[in-house]
Amino acid sequence: MDIKAFKMDGLGNDFVIIDQRNENVKFSKDQIIKISNRNFIGCDQLIIIKKNKKFDAELEFYNSDGSISGACGNGTRCVAYFLSKENNKKEIIVWTSSGTLKSNILDNNLVETEIGAPKTIWNEIPLSKNLDTKNLNMKILDKNNNEHIGGTAINVGNPHIVFFVNNIENFDLKKIGPEIENHKLFPEKCNVTLAKVINEKLIKVKVWERGAGLTKACGTAACAAAVAGKINELVKTKTDIEFQLGKLSIFIDEKNSIYMKGPVSNVKNIEIKL
Repeated sequence: MDIKAFKMDGLGNDFVIIDQRNENVKFSKDQIIKISNRNFIGCDQLIIIKKNKKFDAELEFYNSDGSISGACGNGTRCVAYFLSKENNKKEIIVWTSSGTLKSNILDNNLVETEIGAPKTIWNEIPLSKNLDTKNLNMKILDKNNNEHIGGTAINVGNPHIVFFVNNIENFDLKKIGPEIENHKLFPEKCNVTLAKVINEKLIKVKVWERGAGLTKACGTAACAAAVAGKINELVKTKTDIEFQLGKLSIFIDEKNSIYMKGPVSNVKNIEIKL
């Protein structure tokens, strides 16, 4: 089976995008895993674009382990840019299982997407029991086995936990990430972010993404870090989140709705032989 597809990324957070608006090819979990494998095509997430009568498109997100993801901020921004090239629209609205998302296409490959208001109540994360989501009092160890207690839980279309630490490089996220992702407290698993507040307008992060592992960037993790920083009174309503390859700008408005702005790559045509 030969499939025409596209490759895009947002700050290195990369996606294979398959346009199914005029076709209806079903992909098995094994096929999604194969496409995502970096020895084959390789990506953090596979995105399927489908027709939607009300909006510009409908999106399905799949993690590299074949599991479904409810939301993908950078992926949404990439698809919005891709769709805007068809008819030069500057505003793109897509439907996802986490709700409708509106994106504005700006100059110089910048795209801003409104993610909506975060969820911070324990059963909306969801957690397996009623806890204070501002501080879950979860223990993580740094590379010298020093304990760090904390963790702020937030849902921004998918569940996240954010640990504010003094130095993100002091922690082995490859070890900590899967332990927290699969912790019994998170029945739907979770994304794990280590965050260092540089100042009230800048947070530096490293992310373990649920179902994908270590990623160079993650849009919803950026949103979660900004919200967690605001909840803990560490940053202002407008914050830059710094990843390995650049920054995403996060703004939280008076209605608590989150806006994420950052660059996306150009569209690359690829062919997948399954």
